[in-house]
Parts: sequence; C-alpha cells; structure tokens
Amino acid sequence: MKSVLNTRAGYGLTLLRVIVGIAFIAHGSQKLFGAFGGYGLEGTAQYMESLGLTPGYLMALMSGSAEFFGGLGLLLGLLARPAAVVVILLLLVAIFTVHIHNGFFMADSVEKV
Repeated sequence: MKSVLNTRAGYGLTLLRVIVGIAFIAHGSQKLFGAFGGYGLEGTAQYMESLGLTPGYLMALMSGSAEFFGGLGLLLGLLARPAAVVVILLLLVAIFTVHIHNGFFMADSVEKV
C-alpha cells in the first residue's frame, strides 16, 4: 500500500531545479565571460548604464554573479533555497527595469533576435 501512495515528487523537483540551474549558469556566463554569444562584462556594463543602472560595471558584475553562482547552487543543490532567493531578487529587478516596459512576448521584448 505504501508504494501506491509514494508519488516520487522529489524526482520532478530535482529535474526542474537542475534545468533552471543550467539556464541561469548559461545566462550568467554570457554576462561575465561572453560565452554563448554574450557581450561579456564590459558589454553588459554598457547596457546596464544605458538602462540607468549605475555604476554599470558593478551592476553587471552583481547580476552576472547572481545568475552564474545562483544557477550553480541550484544545479548542485548546494544552498538551493538561498540561491533561489538571490535569483528571484535578480529577476524582480530585471522585470521592473527592462521587461515591464518592453513586453512579455518576443515580438515586443528586448530579447528579439
């Protein structure tokens, strides 16, 4: 009877945590190192300055580090809850500084190719 009631919900949450962690590591790598077609720290700093987030270099370093190390924490399951809080705060800043003015969908967003 216990095997029927066991839902194995932990596997799904682990898979979700790993996938989200990989996505944030990739985005942080773009900002910090210029990987995956990113602009690196200098380019990201210039973009942050253009948004009015000053000093741009510090903001780029903080956001890239939050994404990279927060994603790493999620991927490894190391301090996953504090890492998730850091990533959530970063996303709230991104929503209210960039995405709220540019729209949600790709046709109207800043991530349009």
